[in-house]
Amino acid sequence: MEMDPKIVDKYNSPGPRYTSYPPANVFKEGFTAEEAIQAMRASNSEGPRGISLYVNVPFCPQLCYFCGCNTQRGNDPAFISRYFDAMVREIDTIAGHIDKSRPVTQVHWGGGTPNSVDWNLVERLMERFRSYFSFTDDTEIAMECSPAYLDLQDVDKILSMGFNRVSLGIQDFSESVLRIINRRPPRRPVEELVAYIRERSRAGVNLDFVYGLPGQTLEGYLETLERAVEVRPDRLVTFSYAHVPWVKKNQKILERTGIPGPETKLEMLLRGYELLTARGYDPIGMDHFALPGDAMAGAFREKTLHRNFQGYCTLKHTGQVYAFGASSISQLHRAYVQNVREVADYIRHIEAGELAVERGYILSDREVVIRGVINQVMCNGSIDLKREAGILGLGLEALKDLLDFSAGRFREMEEDGLLSIYGDTMKVTPLGMLLIRVIARELDPNFAGYRKMYSQTI
Repeated sequence: MEMDPKIVDKYNSPGPRYTSYPPANVFKEGFTAEEAIQAMRASNSEGPRGISLYVNVPFCPQLCYFCGCNTQRGNDPAFISRYFDAMVREIDTIAGHIDKSRPVTQVHWGGGTPNSVDWNLVERLMERFRSYFSFTDDTEIAMECSPAYLDLQDVDKILSMGFNRVSLGIQDFSESVLRIINRRPPRRPVEELVAYIRERSRAGVNLDFVYGLPGQTLEGYLETLERAVEVRPDRLVTFSYAHVPWVKKNQKILERTGIPGPETKLEMLLRGYELLTARGYDPIGMDHFALPGDAMAGAFREKTLHRNFQGYCTLKHTGQVYAFGASSISQLHRAYVQNVREVADYIRHIEAGELAVERGYILSDREVVIRGVINQVMCNGSIDLKREAGILGLGLEALKDLLDFSAGRFREMEEDGLLSIYGDTMKVTPLGMLLIRVIARELDPNFAGYRKMYSQTI
């Protein structure tokens, strides 16, 4: 796949990642616990009916300089235990407002480094979930793991608790790159860990990488991907490094080493795409790849893909997200609810018998429609406006007016080979999927109203 450098210059501007709509930076401060409870109660009669549970473990034994997550050093077992006590109390409160006949279709543990804490704490929370909610036979239960803190006995513990998907955050196989970003290398070879998981279970395996990191070269990055495909994970993710030192001050340290420029980063994106697709992986959205037999690849083919703060997932396994822990975000049909960011503040609120809500947002009818359209394009690479209008109970012209849509707005993108428009249908090309954030931005009539500092789209 080739991309003219002029296209990079034209489209490489800041924009949201659209993991939510509206983006998280427009959430309202001062959102109250009562508003959060009302939104959760209302969610019981809204779709999707499935329940997705998210647990945020914001602790890391060592902080990586590149990371944009809300994390802190986690070396105090007593404090971490107290944090888990608070999450149990939060679960007890939230569960009282959720219809227990609704099934749990997905559980996701992220952070932070969830696999660095005492496994007894993890087991306690999982048992709490199971005491309140009904799990299906194929509920997806996933954990993001750093292989720096993962040994074979840890794998045994994960599998014994019912986890059936393990995401290993590799970032890069080069130890020199890992040293620059202050990340420890895997405790055991990744090949050995993946083989061990597969010997003992049918759990899915994801490998996560980041391109555009300081110290990376095009050749070194491609070597990392070559090694990754030899492992043959079910899913593979190549995230673009988002350099936002005005948000994450630790990233400023990386500027001393030098960060790959947009031309090098573009080559990483394109050559990485070529390598992975040539090795039999189907491209999913803008940064995910999956083996053709994987459920995510099937969902992309069937146009039943979804996207939330945890990344791409299938509609079958997603649900309205109820999130627990500091800075976690619940994603409901009509609302977003975010907890306070500071762990100590979160614990203080919960121990005082309160919810730890800091920000939130109630979507208007108009925003629900815009979100649906953007999700269709972000996830499935196409949108039939006439069909979408029918699903939403709108007339075609009403939907176009709501989106401020005109084919002329996309003419340059069409000429640049990013998409095609036939009548009322837009179809994104493989090249366009790599720039899908730019296309989504053009479908967002509110972008100018909340334009703020975002990472570059390439």
